[in-house]
Amino acid sequence: PLPSTPIKVQTFLANLPLFREIAPQELDRIALGTREQHAARGEVLFRKGDPCDGFHMVVYGHIKLAFTSAGGDEKVVELIGPGQSFGEALMFLDEPYIVFAQALSDTMLLHVAKHAVFDELARDPQFSRRMLSGLSRRLHGLVRDVEAYSLRSSQERVIGYLLADAVEGAGNQPVEVHLTPGKSVIASRLNMTPEHFSRILHDLAAAGLIEMNGRAVRI
Repeated sequence: PLPSTPIKVQTFLANLPLFREIAPQELDRIALGTREQHAARGEVLFRKGDPCDGFHMVVYGHIKLAFTSAGGDEKVVELIGPGQSFGEALMFLDEPYIVFAQALSDTMLLHVAKHAVFDELARDPQFSRRMLSGLSRRLHGLVRDVEAYSLRSSQERVIGYLLADAVEGAGNQPVEVHLTPGKSVIASRLNMTPEHFSRILHDLAAAGLIEMNGRAVRI
């Protein structure tokens, strides 16, 4: 694990969408059930079948959620970045993890224990609504993935990924997207081979739609 300096957990919790509107005393209660975690690049946080006793939120860095087939092939299910959370659904189902989680870069996370979440759900209906909203967004994202894999071309999926990371409100100004997770990880997330992903980027560049500079894509 990376060396860490003690932090005031409430400060980080308050900046995450799920906890942005709750009162200081509520943050204090949740902080009692929250622990700071640091994961070095390549470190596995949990494996398929491990018990889920809470959920995680990323403060900085990136996490991939993936599973491995019987033949050893890896499929990336989701890429989690700063301000995003994962593990809530399994926490409510009281089921073990069905994927593994691995840090793609040096990452800091907060792990909120199940008991802290359940206690707050019993106290605050608004907290329940925010939790349901987060789970609904996750479900909506999975449905959109199925739509993309079924109905959209590979090029459309790559363009959709780049635009999703582009700065909103940039107008006609060029924007830069960084392929931080790496091309092979993003390709797996988009359900294609790394070679196919690279070929599409090359075609987009040849068409004058993007410029490539290492992992930086200028749209």
